[in-house]
Amino acid sequence: MEAVADAAASGAASWRRAGLAGAAIGVVAAGAAAGVAIERLTVGRGMRRKARLALDSAGPYGALRGTPGKAQADDGTELYYEVDEVEQDAGLGPRRRRLFGRRTPAPVTVVFSHGYCLNQDSWHFQRAALRGVVRTVHWDQRSHGRSGRGAAQLEDGTPVSIDQLGRDLKAVIDEAAPRGPIVLVGHSMGGMTVMALAAQFPELVRERVVGVALVGTSSGRLGEVNFGLPVAGVNAVRRVLPGVLKALGQRAELVERGRRATADLFAGIIKRYSFATRDVDPSVARFAERMIEGTPIDVVAEFYPAFNDHDKTEALAHFAGLPVLVLAGVDDLVTPSGHSEAIADLLPDAELVLIPDAGHLVMLEHPEAVIDRLADLLTRARERARGAGGYRGGHGSTSSTVHPR
Repeated sequence: MEAVADAAASGAASWRRAGLAGAAIGVVAAGAAAGVAIERLTVGRGMRRKARLALDSAGPYGALRGTPGKAQADDGTELYYEVDEVEQDAGLGPRRRRLFGRRTPAPVTVVFSHGYCLNQDSWHFQRAALRGVVRTVHWDQRSHGRSGRGAAQLEDGTPVSIDQLGRDLKAVIDEAAPRGPIVLVGHSMGGMTVMALAAQFPELVRERVVGVALVGTSSGRLGEVNFGLPVAGVNAVRRVLPGVLKALGQRAELVERGRRATADLFAGIIKRYSFATRDVDPSVARFAERMIEGTPIDVVAEFYPAFNDHDKTEALAHFAGLPVLVLAGVDDLVTPSGHSEAIADLLPDAELVLIPDAGHLVMLEHPEAVIDRLADLLTRARERARGAGGYRGGHGSTSSTVHPR
C-alpha cells in the first residue's frame, strides 16, 4: 500500500487516463505524508541521500544467512528458503537461558512467513535470538526477496490468491521440514498464508503443528480498514484502486523511476505505516524502507486484490487446542489490533498480546517483546511435542498488554 501511494504521488503525469483514480490516490498519499512534511522540509535532499547511503553501508540488519534451499510451487514458481540448524555444542548465554531455560527446546522446526512487500529478513531480530537454539526455516513469498516471480502471474496474468500462498508454504515445508513437529509463525500476509495452509491441509496441522504465532494479521474484513485516513477518501480509492494498480503494473519502469525520484516522501509514508514509536532507530526504519523499496510495483499490483477477497475465519478452527500466540501493535494502521482481537475471540485458548506504542512492523519496532512471547510459545510447543500432557485445555484463555522495556 505504501508503494502504491508513493507511485501515485510521483507519477501523476502518466495517469491522465485514470482520471479520478490518480487524484484520489494522490489525496491519500498527501494525507499519509502530512505527519513528516515539516521534518522533511528542514533537511536538504542531498544530506538525506548521504544519510541513507551511510545507513545502508553500516546497518547489519538483514545480514543473517542460513543454508539455502529451493522448493517448487504447484505452478512451477521457485521458492527460496534458508534453514538455521541447531548448534548442538553451543552453550546458552545468559540472555538465551532467560528465554529458553537451561535446556534447549525439543527438536521442533519453526517456519517463519513474512508479510506483503517484505522478505524473510523482516524477522531479523527473532532469527538472531533463535539462531543455533532451535531449528528455523525462513522463506521468501513468491515474487518477493530471492524467490522467483510467480510463474502463473507471468504466464497468463493469473491473480495471486491467499490460497496459492498457503500451497506455497506447504511446498516449502515439504522440502525444508518434511518430518517432525513444526511451529508456524506468520506476520500480516504471512499470517494469512498460515491460515490458508490450515484451510487446505488440515491433516498437516492435526498431525505435525505444535504451535502457531499470528503477528499483526487478519482473518478477513480487510476492506473495512481505513489506514488512519478519512473514510470518504479511502472508499473512493478502493473503488478505483484495482484498475489503477493494473495500469501502474503495466508501466513498471516508469513508476519505479518515479519512486526513486520521490524517495523522501516514500520514506515518510513507510515510517507512518510501519512504526508508531517516534524515535524508532533510523537504521531500523531504513532497513524496512529498503525491503519495501525492493518490491516492484507490478508485484504490488499482482498481490493487492487478494486482500479484499481474503476470508479465513473458518480456518482458525484448525488451530483450536494448539498453543497459539496472537500478537499485534496497538497502533497498527494496516491490520488494526481489533483484527487480532477478533482472531483471539475465535480461539479462546490463545494468548492475546497487544503491544502499546507499536505499529505494523512490531517485530522490528519492539523485537524484545516479540522474542519473549515467541520463547514462551516455543516452551509450550516443546511440551506438546514431547507429549507431556499436551496443550489442549491446559493453558486457558489469556490476554495481556506488554510494555516494551
